Order: sequence, then structure tokens, then C-alpha cells
Amino acid sequence: MVNVGDKKITKRKATAKATMFLGEEIISHFNNDELITKKGPVFQTAIIAGIQAVKKTSELIPMCHPLLINGVDIDIEITDKEHIEILCTVAIEGKTGVEMEALTGANLAALTVYDMCKAISQKMVIKEVKLFEKSGGKSDIKNG
Repeated sequence: MVNVGDKKITKRKATAKATMFLGEEIISHFNNDELITKKGPVFQTAIIAGIQAVKKTSELIPMCHPLLINGVDIDIEITDKEHIEILCTVAIEGKTGVEMEALTGANLAALTVYDMCKAISQKMVIKEVKLFEKSGGKSDIKNG
């Protein structure tokens, strides 16, 4: 792991975005931006899974530092009749960034949606997961 001992503590935030194709068949089952399957509410469960993933990132990615997370916000939105977008924002006050935590949270939320909807259709595709923006540390990034 990289030694961050000499770095200053700063406010840091990162947002990752996952874009996912669900298809009209799955989207048509949603009611008020939620789908209840035999496994439970899809988006609510995916949000919980994403938060758990953020907290466990250093256990999953060998060179990540364990961090004291100040906050996690995951938003899942139906963007059209076939797609959803997942935004995972992570905030800390620390010596290292939270990009990997945000990316891990967005990925796991997408995988959870896939798992919970696969009985309806297995044509889903996690199309893109990317760092959307980050602030704090050496540089700020916006990949709109």
C-alpha cells in the first residue's frame, strides 16, 4: 500500500456512475420507480448492497486503505424505457481518496439489480461504470 502518512487530512468526495440496460420487459414491471420481486424491492436492496460494498472495499481490493467513511449516497433512476443509472457518492475527511469505494458501490448495486431481475430477463447489461467526479486531494475531476 502507498504510505499516506505525510498527507494532510482533507475533505474528499467521489461519485461513480453505472449505466445499465434492463430492457423494456423489466422496466415495464416497475411501479412508482420500484419493482418488487420474489427477492424483495430491487432498488432498495441494491442501495443497501452498494453501501455494504463501499464499507468493504479495502477487503476486496488488496491495495486500498481501510477508511472511515463519513457518508454514502446511492441514487438509482430509470432514465428511459430500457435503462437505469446508478450514482454512488462517497465522502470522507482523510488522507486518501474514495474513488475505489464509489466505483465498488456502483458496481455492486448494479450486480444486485441484475441478480434480483434475472428471473424476468437475462438480457440485462451493465454497460458502463466510471468515475463521474471527484474532489479533494491533488486534483478535482469531472467526467460528465
